[in-house]
Amino acid sequence: MIHNAVIHIANEQPLLADLFETPATTDVSLVCTNVRMLDGKKPIFIDRTDSVFVFPYLHVRFIEIPAALAAPAPLAGEPVAVAVAPIVDPEPDVEIEIDEDFLRRIREV
Repeated sequence: MIHNAVIHIANEQPLLADLFETPATTDVSLVCTNVRMLDGKKPIFIDRTDSVFVFPYLHVRFIEIPAALAAPAPLAGEPVAVAVAPIVDPEPDVEIEIDEDFLRRIREV
């Protein structure tokens, strides 16, 4: 059981849920239980949180699974591989030159 996975449904607020197993590439839907909002409250569209829920992947944008629960723990003495994505600054510090002719044309409109 994978506890506290965050399910991002299209055009909805994220939900917390407990997954029965890690989703496989052959799955067409996500099966989970204990669905709740991020603050722990019951969503308005759910009658009982202890039910089993099936979300078609058509409506699921992505799923966040806690890293500690995503893969089995390595045995003692085994090397641990960790993939870390580098943080990239989307806009480097570059001085922008103002095109006065362009600004003049905008003001005229």
